Amino acid sequence: MADDQVRRDPSDWKTGDEPMTDAQASYLRTLSEEAGETFDPQMTKADASRRIDELQARSPRVQEASGATPPHPSPADGGGEAAERPPRPSQAEGER
Repeated sequence: MADDQVRRDPSDWKTGDEPMTDAQASYLRTLSEEAGETFDPQMTKADASRRIDELQARSPRVQEASGATPPHPSPADGGGEAAERPPRPSQAEGER
């Protein structure tokens, strides 16, 4: 989202009271499982959006991807050696 755009509050959405989209449900299910939280399949679009924001803020994986916080102490911070992860295949590679 561009910096000059304002994010609308989900409670102001015209379709916010409709059932969440399949994409929201899939992502929310994943975040809920990672957080050890219960997934509610009956959420509205607006409620799902707020819950996604809440769980993203607590997710080490999302924080790591955004660069917000390191997942583990780095050697510079007095931690152990940095573990290297194998690169994740892109979706196109995974479909081959």
